[in-house]
Amino acid sequence: MNPPQKKPAPAKSARRRSREYALQGLYEWLIGGSDAGAIEAHVREQNEGEFDKCDRAHFDALLHGGINEAAALDAVLAKHVDRKTTELSPVEHAVLMIGAYELRHCLDVPYKVAINEAVELAKSFGGTDGHRYVNGVLDKAAADLRPQEVAAARARAGR
Repeated sequence: MNPPQKKPAPAKSARRRSREYALQGLYEWLIGGSDAGAIEAHVREQNEGEFDKCDRAHFDALLHGGINEAAALDAVLAKHVDRKTTELSPVEHAVLMIGAYELRHCLDVPYKVAINEAVELAKSFGGTDGHRYVNGVLDKAAADLRPQEVAAARARAGR
């Protein structure tokens, strides 16, 4: 009898890749404060051969938008975190910035998708229970940033 075969992991979507690369860039920015252009060049270099598979427009929006709007995103997050955003782990902070940016600006991404994608990033790159923290913070932030969409979803779910 042959051992069971593992199914290959599904291919990452272009958007998922763009979020992962933006996470790398935002992490680098949070740690070192480098220029966005230099960070982008470094991310491209680190992911040579794979970078062209990402959604470039979404990557640009998340990385450059996240850096340019860091103070505004942190203000949104500050209402829902239990400490200063500067005291968060840089990975969770960057993931929360991506989630908040998508909730605020990427209205083509349903709010639940934005939260779930951030949770997946936190599971892949963050600490042990960081994904739970990210989920809780972004769920509360979604109610602020997309009140009609969240209210409609909760009404459909009977909450």
